Amino acid sequence: MSGLLALLDDVAAIAKVAASSVDDIAAAAAKAGTKAAGVVIDDAAVTPKYVHGFSADRELPIIWRIALGSMRNKLVVLLPGLLALDHFAPWVITPLLMLGGAYLCFEGAEKLVHAFAPHADHEVEKDFDTKDPTHLEEEKVAGAIKTDFILSAEIMTIALATIESPSFWMQAITLAVVGTFITVVVYGAVALIVKMDDVGLHMAATGRTSGGRALGRGLVLAMPKLMAFLSTVGTAAMLWVGGNIVIHGLEVTHLWAWPYETIHHIAEAVAHAVPVAQGFVEWLVTAALDGVFGLILGVILIPIATRVIGPLWATVTGKKAAAH
Repeated sequence: MSGLLALLDDVAAIAKVAASSVDDIAAAAAKAGTKAAGVVIDDAAVTPKYVHGFSADRELPIIWRIALGSMRNKLVVLLPGLLALDHFAPWVITPLLMLGGAYLCFEGAEKLVHAFAPHADHEVEKDFDTKDPTHLEEEKVAGAIKTDFILSAEIMTIALATIESPSFWMQAITLAVVGTFITVVVYGAVALIVKMDDVGLHMAATGRTSGGRALGRGLVLAMPKLMAFLSTVGTAAMLWVGGNIVIHGLEVTHLWAWPYETIHHIAEAVAHAVPVAQGFVEWLVTAALDGVFGLILGVILIPIATRVIGPLWATVTGKKAAAH
């Protein structure tokens, strides 16, 4: 009997430890998610543009495919990869993030070049000239998952840096919780945004009150403008986040600290010149200057990517240059 009581006591102690671990994981996940909130917002702003122009019945399937790709990015590739790098070669993480940031700068600048000068670069124009809807969907999904990989890498890296635990499994579980939660929140929000026009159409057609029907018509009229706005915000977010990653990486690796220090000093000076909301003003100026840096870097990278890296990659993989 005493042996049974001792066993039950051990089980109770294990249960207490397990409960404490769950609380620790939840707290660490919440803290990490808060730290990564800025990149999460960027991710939510970037994604809706990938379903722009498709028929309504293809919007949710496309978002679902991108969400699955995002989950695979976070849990299958990034989680074990970042944990391994953090343990064996932590110095590699910053250069890899800088490469990802440079890709975001390139993609954001490419969107702007196409918007303001559609025929400025033959390779860029061919990249956008996709006639087959099925092929277009595949291109959009693949592009969204690639962009998500960069943003997810930033989110997961921020989360990993925030987790204060010597336990490998605690880090792994917390990263998995953060990655899953953020994916659900981001793509759930995106699904609501892109289907809001259908909700408005339903309200306009079946609303029982004139106010409800008017609200539905307002949603239908407002959603194209909102989607265009989110597309613009998404492009700006690519430049801002990409520029910030590269600038921070240059400063951390001591390769070129001037951009970081200059932007920091300008943002502080502008913030001190205003009487209120100095923290917000400093963040806003920093984000704007990071975006300008990202745009300049992206414009520089466009001819390098389309005329050097693209054809070289096509040669290596055996694909035609137009399919890059």
